[in-house]
Amino acid sequence: MAEETAPPVLTEARGPVLIITLNRPEAKNAANFALAQGVADAIDRLDAEDQFTVGVITGAGGTFCSGMDLKGFLRGERPSIPGRGFAGLTEAPPKKPLIAAVDGFALAGGMELALACDLIVANRNAKFGIPEVKRGLAAAAGGLIRLPRQLPYRVALEYALTGDFFPATRAYELGLINRLTDGPAIEGALELAAAIGANGPLAVRASKQVVVESRNWTDEEMWTRQGAIVAGVFTSEDAREGAAAFAEKRAPVWKGK
Repeated sequence: MAEETAPPVLTEARGPVLIITLNRPEAKNAANFALAQGVADAIDRLDAEDQFTVGVITGAGGTFCSGMDLKGFLRGERPSIPGRGFAGLTEAPPKKPLIAAVDGFALAGGMELALACDLIVANRNAKFGIPEVKRGLAAAAGGLIRLPRQLPYRVALEYALTGDFFPATRAYELGLINRLTDGPAIEGALELAAAIGANGPLAVRASKQVVVESRNWTDEEMWTRQGAIVAGVFTSEDAREGAAAFAEKRAPVWKGK
């Protein structure tokens, strides 16, 4: 079919940033199995290649992702990877920071894809929602789990039970997204990614790990567990380079070791 002629996922290296583009614009970037596999492969590349400090995931054609490809679903195709989740991401986010750049719609699985990212930048006209209940389904790819962790409880419950859409401006007011843009969201996402990518890659990765994992730590164990993660950062070549660059009033040259 024509929709399968182009790669469903594109990647572009831009310095320390890996840009991942969902590339099924004719289907509003709805996820099928091929797209899920493409995203999983791109996430593996982000984590595996030392040149990358941060990733950005966006959608082609002016929208982020409209959710599951229902035509594929009716053919018996599932848009997920075992152990990786919907679109190859929701159950296994990368170890490095990942920014969602949202234009148009991030709905159902598309919103769950955004919720699995560490940061979200959205065009102010974008719309979000987990409308699965309107189709007799449940937002089981992370929406029902992550939304109440990222929004006030009653607000999250309202959106989960009504399935209503809500605008990016409301999401920004609630702290769900980091930045709004007037133009394409990728512009704001790349600006944010550049700020992250300018920092020490070991420090960035360890900092994300502590912030993510510490939500489940007890008071008794938090300092020990943090210490185990950040110890290598303080003894790294990059730590010495960062101090030297500051003293010499120059930009650091990171080695990632």
